[in-house]
Amino acid sequence: MEKMSFEQAIIRIDDIVKTLEKGDAPLEQSLTLFEEGTSLIKFCGKLLDSAEQKVVRLQKGQDGEPAEVPFDVEE
Repeated sequence: MEKMSFEQAIIRIDDIVKTLEKGDAPLEQSLTLFEEGTSLIKFCGKLLDSAEQKVVRLQKGQDGEPAEVPFDVEE
């Protein structure tokens, strides 16, 4: 999973959801798919958290020049 990109993980999650929504997979396979999907969601969450930490926003500093300010979601 670590070699998987965010986009690949999202596509796999979508495939898992479609399979589970059909409802025709055996119970054991459904549980395995559910566990895989849960792991992929956690993986994507970590990637998004990492990306958020890297995001900076340009804002005017006290001297009028652009200054890097950490991204704040709450604004």
